[in-house]
Amino acid sequence: MELRFTGPIFFWRGPAPFHFVSVPEAESAALADVSPLVSYGWGMIPATVRIGGTTATTALWPKDGGYIVPVKRVFQDAEQVSVGDTVTIVLTVDVRT
Repeated sequence: MELRFTGPIFFWRGPAPFHFVSVPEAESAALADVSPLVSYGWGMIPATVRIGGTTATTALWPKDGGYIVPVKRVFQDAEQVSVGDTVTIVLTVDVRT
């Protein structure tokens, strides 16, 4: 499954500081449909994320009925993005049926 969407990077303090982009509602619904097939627990979904020319693996976090994408340091450094910037994310989830 491949999803493409755009959103602003936000800061979430949580137990440790992280930067995220929220997955839009329609794309979150599609992810929720495949979650039972791919989640490794706590609703986390392993994914490959591309921002610009940089690709990294991560896990999507469930939050408030949807999902959020961690924007790792590798993206921040390589793509020169930070909190408040709007980025386009290409998200790939390996769905094996």
